[in-house]
Amino acid sequence: MERITITIDADLLRIVDTAMNRRGYTSRSEAIRDMIRDTAAHEEALSGDGPCVAVLDYVYDHTTRTLAQRLTEELHDHYDLSVASMHVHLDHERCLETTVLRGPNSALQKLSDTITTQRGVHNAHLHIIPLNKFSDD
Repeated sequence: MERITITIDADLLRIVDTAMNRRGYTSRSEAIRDMIRDTAAHEEALSGDGPCVAVLDYVYDHTTRTLAQRLTEELHDHYDLSVASMHVHLDHERCLETTVLRGPNSALQKLSDTITTQRGVHNAHLHIIPLNKFSDD
């Protein structure tokens, strides 16, 4: 393992220390290594086209004409990418949908874009995780 020295401003250091305490790290080094791993995984997920798993979360207005039907059809059209979904009624108009996806990065991002750009879909987030492993050291 290599030892490096970094210069960091007080605001960023507070973020590291807060994450360290909240998550139970025993050292800043452990916290920073995990932050770098998370960033590396995110960058790889966005740049490569390897196999990934993903969670697509979005809130939508179920009163928007035919939206629920279009969303369901889109997932059925991509049954090979869709693993499971959970549907939650937030109030009379809004629903939260959480869908687990699995497949090539580009296909997951394309499906996410198709779903989340529909009129009536709000607060969408796609969290992609590459299926390769990062070393713990």
